[in-house]
Amino acid sequence: MPVPHLLAVLAAAAATMILGGLWYSPFLLGRQWIRAHGYSADQVAQMRANANRAYLASFLCYLLMAIVFGVLLGTVGATGALPGLHWGALAWLGFALPLGLTAHLFSNKPLSAFLIDSGYQLAYLILMGVILALWR
Repeated sequence: MPVPHLLAVLAAAAATMILGGLWYSPFLLGRQWIRAHGYSADQVAQMRANANRAYLASFLCYLLMAIVFGVLLGTVGATGALPGLHWGALAWLGFALPLGLTAHLFSNKPLSAFLIDSGYQLAYLILMGVILALWR
């Protein structure tokens, strides 16, 4: 089983966190995401107060994803940006999109919430794929 490069895994997880910080910031889709979920100002303040735990757990999840994705890319022999992009898009299409859509259908949340989150998943899986496939 091919083992991904440790620095590639760390870079992919860190890049995903940075992308998420931008994606959900007020400069991009943060306001729309808050509105789509119907969160009040008090709820947003409470989420911000508990953000450190959520960020740590998210980073650990992204590390795990990067490790497994790196093993997958090594197994299929994907090297270079284009194969990384290809496999990132396929991972989103075959796994993240169906899982997210299934959860969304039972959530009573507006479609816009799903689209914002699903767009982030597509973007970070492509980003992870490119980083991991380039760093072989």
